[in-house]
Amino acid sequence: MREVVQDLLGWWRTGEPVGMATVVRTWHSSPRPPGATMLVGPDGTAVGSVSGGCVEGAVYELAREVVATGVPVVQRYGVSDDDAFAVGLTCGGIIELLVEPVDTDRFPALDRVAHAIEHRDPVAVVSIVEGPPESIGRRLVVWPAAVDGTLGSPRLDAAVTDDARGLLAAGRTDTLHYGLDGERRGEGLAVFVASYAPPARMLVFGAIDFAASVARIGAFLGYHVTVCDARPVFATSKRFPGADEVIVDWPHRYLQGEIDAGRVDDRTVVCVLTHDPKFDVPVLRVALSREFAYVGAMGSRRTHDDRMARLREAGISPEELARLSSPIGLDLGARTPEETAVSIAAEIIAGRWGGGGARLTTTAGRIHHDLG
Repeated sequence: MREVVQDLLGWWRTGEPVGMATVVRTWHSSPRPPGATMLVGPDGTAVGSVSGGCVEGAVYELAREVVATGVPVVQRYGVSDDDAFAVGLTCGGIIELLVEPVDTDRFPALDRVAHAIEHRDPVAVVSIVEGPPESIGRRLVVWPAAVDGTLGSPRLDAAVTDDARGLLAAGRTDTLHYGLDGERRGEGLAVFVASYAPPARMLVFGAIDFAASVARIGAFLGYHVTVCDARPVFATSKRFPGADEVIVDWPHRYLQGEIDAGRVDDRTVVCVLTHDPKFDVPVLRVALSREFAYVGAMGSRRTHDDRMARLREAGISPEELARLSSPIGLDLGARTPEETAVSIAAEIIAGRWGGGGARLTTTAGRIHHDLG
């Protein structure tokens, strides 16, 4: 919904119902992830996508139907890769959608949700997607310190609120299962938790030309990008227009401060580009003490060997050193700052989704990886 929330809010304010289709579950090579949303406005305008174009026509008609009937439905599309083309899913896979009418009566908290999304405040929207027919589409909105709506019972609301806040803290969207009254080991009810958490952070240490390219590609990937260097002559916003913020501070001191303030989490990626031991060894000592999503350090093979020796001397354990990507990036043959930034981004993506970095033409089986 993040991509279409302003269109949804504009129609919502007119008081007319909007058809909203949301991907709630996927299997195999699904074209869009859970949370992807498509809207059909009162004037028939379609906004957003749930399948990259594969089944949008069918979803469009279903969205108009639920607006007319006022009854939310859960619809599944997809078949095996062999005959997917015949029904529109040209890439194969299966998607399950919650298709529902949205207006001020059915979603009274939408303006508060939109405000939270716009201001990067965490909020989760929970919808029942499996259960008694009359419960489908019931909604609960969860903030870190507030709740709006109900899923049908206080016990269910309490259980889901706790679990949704856990997903929100981790920035995860997921489907959770319960008993009809919120029993955590029960069956019969499934809820889709769409988490709208602040963007994950990318911390780039070292105000060099490579950092400018890494900052740009980090922003392109959706990260909130910070460039930090202790040298004020180099750490300027003019040199790093792609960064959200440029900080003048010693890298290790800044990173420790962000950790102490709770402004980083396990989604954070750290790119140490200084290749100067007086900067990179202290900041890597701090970074490797936490289980960040990614910690990489730039440098030649000789720089790498020297850095590893210094880190061992500093007391970094073998388990902590195993979390370090050094030299940074995948082997793409990159030479320029822009190409190097692509190789770093590729390694971050591979680590996030379990990819091996090989050419797809040399591999077999599924393209998308399960993360368990």
